[in-house]
Amino acid sequence: MTNVALADPVEELSPWWGRAVAVTFALGFAVLILLTVKAYQYAPPIPDRTVDTSGNVIFTGDDVRAGQEVFLKYGLMNNGSIWGHGGYLGPDFSAAVLHNWALDLAERRAQERFSKGYEALSPEDRAAVEGEVGALLKVNRYDPETAALTMLPAGAETFAKEIEHWKSYFEKPELNGGLTANLITDPKELHDLTAFFTWAAWGSVAERPGAKHSYTNNFPYDPLAGNHPTGAAVLWSAISFIFLLGGTAIVLLAFGKFDYLGWHGAAAPVEKWVLSDAQKATLKYMAVASVLFLGQTFFGAGVAHYRADPGSFYGIDLAEYFPSNLLRTWHLQSAIFWIATSYVAGALFVAELLGRASPPRQKLGIHLLFGAVAIVIVGSMLGEWAGILQWLPRSWFWFGNQGWEFLELGRFWQILLAIGLLFWFFLVWRAVQPALHDPQRKGFAKFFLIAAFAIPLFYLPALFFGSQTNYTVVDAWRFWIIHLWVEGFFEFFVTVVVAVIFYQMGLVRRITALRTIYLDAILYFGGGLIGTGHHWYWTGQTEVNMAFSATFSALEVVPLTLITLDAWDFVRTTRGSDSMVMRHRWTFYFLMAVGFWNFVGAGVFGFLINTPIISYYEVGTILTPNHGHAAMMGVFGMLGAGLMVFVLREIVADDVWPRIEKLVRVAFWGLNIGLAMMVLFSLFPGGVLQVLDVTENGYWHARSLAHTGTPIARFLEWMRMPGDLVFMFAGALPLALALVWGYFARWRATGDAR
Repeated sequence: MTNVALADPVEELSPWWGRAVAVTFALGFAVLILLTVKAYQYAPPIPDRTVDTSGNVIFTGDDVRAGQEVFLKYGLMNNGSIWGHGGYLGPDFSAAVLHNWALDLAERRAQERFSKGYEALSPEDRAAVEGEVGALLKVNRYDPETAALTMLPAGAETFAKEIEHWKSYFEKPELNGGLTANLITDPKELHDLTAFFTWAAWGSVAERPGAKHSYTNNFPYDPLAGNHPTGAAVLWSAISFIFLLGGTAIVLLAFGKFDYLGWHGAAAPVEKWVLSDAQKATLKYMAVASVLFLGQTFFGAGVAHYRADPGSFYGIDLAEYFPSNLLRTWHLQSAIFWIATSYVAGALFVAELLGRASPPRQKLGIHLLFGAVAIVIVGSMLGEWAGILQWLPRSWFWFGNQGWEFLELGRFWQILLAIGLLFWFFLVWRAVQPALHDPQRKGFAKFFLIAAFAIPLFYLPALFFGSQTNYTVVDAWRFWIIHLWVEGFFEFFVTVVVAVIFYQMGLVRRITALRTIYLDAILYFGGGLIGTGHHWYWTGQTEVNMAFSATFSALEVVPLTLITLDAWDFVRTTRGSDSMVMRHRWTFYFLMAVGFWNFVGAGVFGFLINTPIISYYEVGTILTPNHGHAAMMGVFGMLGAGLMVFVLREIVADDVWPRIEKLVRVAFWGLNIGLAMMVLFSLFPGGVLQVLDVTENGYWHARSLAHTGTPIARFLEWMRMPGDLVFMFAGALPLALALVWGYFARWRATGDAR
């Protein structure tokens, strides 16, 4: 790969950098594992049988578990949510059942006490009934010795009515956010599904033994049912601000005292490199990733349309073959696939820059991996389609749509993906291995391999649960993937890749790049490991999780604020007339965009919704995808696009590049402007409006058509269109055209030096 190694003396960092990283990891994982174990210990129990006051069985534990499978098999987690986690097209199913249960109990108590309907009561009498309803629902009538749950008469009657309610819900796409018409009609499936929803509603209101709040810490907010925020939610929200301010002060002090932190330092001599055939083989990954990205934007636009107008797609019955839950599944999965594919290809490309040699038959290995990736992507997405349309009645979990949000691909495809990631690590190791014997590059090589191995290692929790595992336990492991794998180790891995690129380009000294890797590891994982639990506030975890997660998730904002301090140093490092810098200026622009969106999307919008007291009212509202779009696309997406452009620029011939560069320029501005328009015109104002409705009318109301079907809510959904169009046609489309054109254009000759 590279010709001659530099002969500079090897400068080493203090061993305390490594010790600090080790301590951060050890403490963080110790607490995270403790919280995960507590999810098993304190998850809401599933009663063996649920009975009425006469002892008649209403439903069994097997019915609840079977109902969870119905929920997954029909892709309902990409329609509505349980305990706030899931899709936003439909209601929160647990909140809806809980409120209907409370209404039925209020009606029954009003008739018994005042011989009037609940709505006809005077304000004083209504207040008395509402207080009694909340008190009755809070009583936990589960007997752990017999594993039986006794429901009040109103609860038994509500269950029967709820079966018919959900049958009606699944009949018409305009009433359910664009599901296939008459999605679920089988009486047994409707019975079991209602049993699952009812169990989730019971867990959200019945007091946890030994506590004064429910298993879900009184989520969702429903005054009629007696659900109000706990004192702990207020307390730990306040304390989280102390951690935020204290952590920020400490890090600002460190940056002020030690001016060598960040991207400071003189540039190193530029090392020339040549491209191998194996590196050129990575361009097809980038081309495929760009096409997947373009597809993701169309899937997302379809989902947005279903929110604005669920009953029709400009006169076409789209829901029959492309229902909203399928499009949302594809939107999420294609995002994960295209970003991961760009990272995988970028790592293979950069690995040879670091190793300075192309291992024998590396190109063949890259071709084989590409075939495996293509099989997983195409196979899993077709399987999700077949699963949601119920073409795989028996094998849906293994080959179809597994049903868990962000982890929808069937278990068979998950296993293939894990094997593919291990093979990818093997290819990376082969390419990086020579650097382990060079004192100048040894530190980079170790970090590169550790970060790369963490990718397949921390995907394994996706295999730790099944379709009938307790929902609390599943959500514990699910966010090991969504938060820890994606936001933790993928982000750390990209930090290492960027540091290696800067070092290889000669933009920073070796010691500066290594120090930045250590610092990012300490800052990101210092809050990020334990901060994973901020997703678990309301999913059956105890207040112990809230205490740890609220305080440490606040620390996640600290490194993001440092981006504003480091921004000018980054600009200074990557500007100038040097041919290497000028050649890759669009890569650097994408990396600068990452800094901006990291602060806005992950920092500002993330902290906005992460404190317990805000999350209590907000989770599952449009403020969540507001943060998700700004952070996921703004950070990981822009990083992926930057790696695409880097590889594209290196491989494409110089005489072809000026024409392709025009597309890249349009794509950069289209993606950033379009994303900003989505956030400012639709997602943020729509989320604020919905949270306001939660505080005024209850969570169930804000997640129902009573709010989402109002003219102003629908208008804000339509306001997604301008930003979507810019993002799609001025951003994703020109980027895909640039990558595909570059793949088929004339490449650099093998052996040409940069």
